[in-house]
Parts: sequence; C-alpha cells; structure tokens
Amino acid sequence: MNITLLVRFVAVAEELHFPRAAKALNIPLTSLYSSISKLEDEVGAPLFTRDSNGTRLTKAGTLFLVTAREEIAAAPAPAEKPVVPAGGKAKASKGKGRAPAVKGQPKPYKKRQGR
Repeated sequence: MNITLLVRFVAVAEELHFPRAAKALNIPLTSLYSSISKLEDEVGAPLFTRDSNGTRLTKAGTLFLVTAREEIAAAPAPAEKPVVPAGGKAKASKGKGRAPAVKGQPKPYKKRQGR
C-alpha cells in the first residue's frame, strides 16, 4: 500500500473531520477524498461513516488504523531531495568586440553593408 494514502487515512482518523485533516496535511480537500476512496477500494470495505452526526470510523476502519500506524512506523524515511544551488547558468556574451563610442554610429574602420 502507498504510504501517502496511509498517512492521509491516519490524519483523518485522528481528526475525524475531513476539512481539518486536509488543512493539517496542506492538501486540497478533493485530493483527500479521492485518497480515502482509493484506500477503501484497496481494503474492500468502508473505513469511515459520514452522516449528519459527523465522521466516525467503522469497525474495519478501527482495525485498519492499527495496521496503518504500524506500516507508517516501519516504512523507511523519505529520500531527501537534492539541494539545488540558487541562481542559473552563466551565459556568454554574444557581442563582437567593444561597443561603439556613440550609439548609432558605425564602428571605426568598418565598412557599411550595402543593400
């Protein structure tokens, strides 16, 4: 199972409130709903009951919560992203020689191109 899905499931199970869990995870609410839906499809049983009284864990959800916490604890730490130094690649100048003394005047000793 995907660790990201398990982390999202545990966050919702601890909050028992989808919008608060989404805010705590810094993800959109729709993404959280789809993640839980995928996880419920993988498990094969509903993990939460949602009604006017709020969100509650089902029996399968309570049992799965223990398994999810164990898998998260046993998972290796995520690989660190390489640090990219700030700034970009230096670019070479495309000019030819020195600039003319007066803008718009031709360079000395240079023939003008005929048309």
